[in-house]
Amino acid sequence: MSEPHNRALRLGTRRSRLAMAQSGQVADAVRRLTGRPVELVEITSYGDVSREQLAQIGGTGVFVAALREALLRGEVDFAVHSLKDLPTAYPDDLVLAAVPVRADARDVLVARDGLTFEQLPEGARVGTGSPRRMSQLNAYARSHGLTIEMVPIRGNVDTRIGYVRKGELDAVVLAAAGLSRIGRIDEATDFLSVDTVLPAPGQGALAIECAADNADLIAALAGLDDPYTRAAVTAERSLLAALEAGCSAPVGALADLLADGQIVKEMRLRGVVGTTDGSTLVQLSTTGPVPETYDQAMALGRELAAEMLAKGAAGLMGERAH
Repeated sequence: MSEPHNRALRLGTRRSRLAMAQSGQVADAVRRLTGRPVELVEITSYGDVSREQLAQIGGTGVFVAALREALLRGEVDFAVHSLKDLPTAYPDDLVLAAVPVRADARDVLVARDGLTFEQLPEGARVGTGSPRRMSQLNAYARSHGLTIEMVPIRGNVDTRIGYVRKGELDAVVLAAAGLSRIGRIDEATDFLSVDTVLPAPGQGALAIECAADNADLIAALAGLDDPYTRAAVTAERSLLAALEAGCSAPVGALADLLADGQIVKEMRLRGVVGTTDGSTLVQLSTTGPVPETYDQAMALGRELAAEMLAKGAAGLMGERAH
């Protein structure tokens, strides 16, 4: 499929402030890489319009579907997603052309009066839309003798931080990467260690996707790919898929590189799954050679998932989300 090389590449994006910010950053990188103009095409997804709880409207995939449909109809040439929003099953007619270097994968607290998590008062109300965050923060609070009330919320970053500013909540939990991308990371009052809260699989990473038959563009976008990030998020998502977690079961996962000086030696994959109230968590990790192929990265995730299921994770899942 060849085309004039001066035609503007059309980048499909959601309209949220965060989506526009991260798509703008990718557009700049693609312009530098290809020398071609890139224009943003805004696409509204059902997930942006609906106020329902995410788990009830089909999980995170609702944000991705509209962009993918635009790609397949040829209305846009490529699309940018938050990688943690991608369903684990991958369509044949699309290709994940690039996974750029990952941003900070941690979650952060935005609390009133500059409070850290440990400084929250007894009975503090903490908002999040994520069962994964609820599960792990409830477990952490329980193990440290803290009493907090997790409050389910939805909405964009402004809406969520607004609950704190208006005094309706003591704090909200957000992804560090998202706050950074919209230039508001200085509003975080505490960075939550991954030892306290493992992030969502793929958190902090972007996914750049295009149609599988667009060989020229796939080749061009490969220049934005970071192989370490791709191996890490592939292992994390393989774990998620093997746990059949869907959106309703809280799964946290993080693969990181263990280096000796400048030499990367191994990859460690950590996973957690638990009940939303935090009363039961199954948390395990495995360490092995850095995966050099897609299949090796997938195997790392599957093996850890099998161990977690054997340790009782299956019993925690409750209703499986299909």
